[in-house]
Amino acid sequence: MSAPSYSDLFAIRHERDYDEEIAVGDLVSTGPNLFPHFEVVAVHGDKAWVRNVSNGSDHLALVGRCRKINGQPYAVAAE
Repeated sequence: MSAPSYSDLFAIRHERDYDEEIAVGDLVSTGPNLFPHFEVVAVHGDKAWVRNVSNGSDHLALVGRCRKINGQPYAVAAE
């Protein structure tokens, strides 16, 4: 028997309950937390290549776990 995961133990649902198109350029968060923020670099099937906007690190995420932030694409503020 394997140990239960944190998500199982606290009944955390990571997938979205609604159908929302995730596209390149969107600003998203993953899971139930608001932070960190990620910019979507590419989408292929059920996976998204995302970049952390705070430190620039790249990750792969399941599209079902990505949630748009304010429904707007990420825009870099002009200096």
